[in-house]
Amino acid sequence: MRSTALVSLLWVTSLQAAERPDLGPRPVFPEADMAAVELGQLLFYDREISGNRNIACSTCHHPKFGTSDGVSLGIGEGGIGLGSERVGDAADMPEERIPRNAPGLWNLGAAEFTVMFHDGRLEDDPSFPNGIRTPLGEDMVAGFDDALAAQAMFPVLSPDEMAGHYSENDVAQAVRLGQLSQPGGAWEIIASRVAAIPEYRARFDTVLGAGQPITFAAIANVLADFIRFEWRADMSPFDAYMLGQGDLPEEALRGMELFYGKAECSSCHQGWLQTDHDFHALGVPQFGPGKSARFEPHHRDEGRIRVTGAAEDLFAFRTPSLRNVATTAPYGHSGAFPTLEGIVRHHLDAEHSLNNYDKTSTILPTLSGKEDWIIQDSAEERAAIVAAVQIAPISLSDAEVAELVAFLNVLTDQAGVDGRLGVPEAVPSGLPVDR
Repeated sequence: MRSTALVSLLWVTSLQAAERPDLGPRPVFPEADMAAVELGQLLFYDREISGNRNIACSTCHHPKFGTSDGVSLGIGEGGIGLGSERVGDAADMPEERIPRNAPGLWNLGAAEFTVMFHDGRLEDDPSFPNGIRTPLGEDMVAGFDDALAAQAMFPVLSPDEMAGHYSENDVAQAVRLGQLSQPGGAWEIIASRVAAIPEYRARFDTVLGAGQPITFAAIANVLADFIRFEWRADMSPFDAYMLGQGDLPEEALRGMELFYGKAECSSCHQGWLQTDHDFHALGVPQFGPGKSARFEPHHRDEGRIRVTGAAEDLFAFRTPSLRNVATTAPYGHSGAFPTLEGIVRHHLDAEHSLNNYDKTSTILPTLSGKEDWIIQDSAEERAAIVAAVQIAPISLSDAEVAELVAFLNVLTDQAGVDGRLGVPEAVPSGLPVDR
């Protein structure tokens, strides 16, 4: 009779030699212009582009938290600190939490990423003005390279994210009055601030040409250049294995077989970067302020339907790429699950998971006076979310769940996690840098 160790060795050898899944062409990334990348790095970490000069892109997308912020729903404008230690500033308390989990920025520079945000409200589309469909519609100004550049600058228009609130600063006032992309609007105010700083003026002269105007689009374009370069993550142990350049641990190999087989993960998490770039309703628990237009009284987040108006898009959200997913907890559009095991188990039986959700598993910075649980506490609201779920329950053993998690861990590209340029020592504005 064969020993357990020998059987295990034979099984692994067989799987290592098995045909690898066909994932199509490898991801394509553009060549980097390092002058633009280095300029984008400084702007990404500079608070100068926020209304009150107190928050940067890096505050909610920090490498310390896998390019996210380490919490379920973050605090933007009016917060102090990073991650789970971020709290409201007593002198300028936030009005509300950010309604959705801060997504990671991994591989957004790959050519296949043409849709941005959890609900896809911004995407490359040649039929729209300037080739990008955005919430601004025909008011979208020209000059953005693509959707990645455009999305990099929309948070500065959000009062709760970066703009601040009416009467606090000139950017916030312009936003409140609906003056966004037009001359004298919020974007122009921010661009003028940046242009007034000598080092930024000199660096933009190198990137754009001497004396060329520094526009909001120009700022967005170099931010996108930085994101493309800094957070490329396409050479993990999984890639090495798929390219025949290395092996994987036994548990991860078993998880890979489940991922592309019995567990049906790859029905949505497709290709080299494990996403179909589509939208699906998964019944993730909802809490916090919800996503609603001004003066709407509800607290739910209806997802993609608010973009398309299509009934089948109710409670649907974009399939995230799984690259470096082990670094970007918590998971789900609301950040409901703090562990990979938790989000995997939710996928196996969304209805049971939603109706038995443990509220204590959320990572929510303290923000007093907020009614966070209106949707989750309502049986009627939960039933509506369950009715939209598009995946059928799947039965896996505890060992199989652990194997799937082991596979997800080998999707981590350590070079990306370690960073290429890293966090700058200082930024041209002289304002503090998030560390």
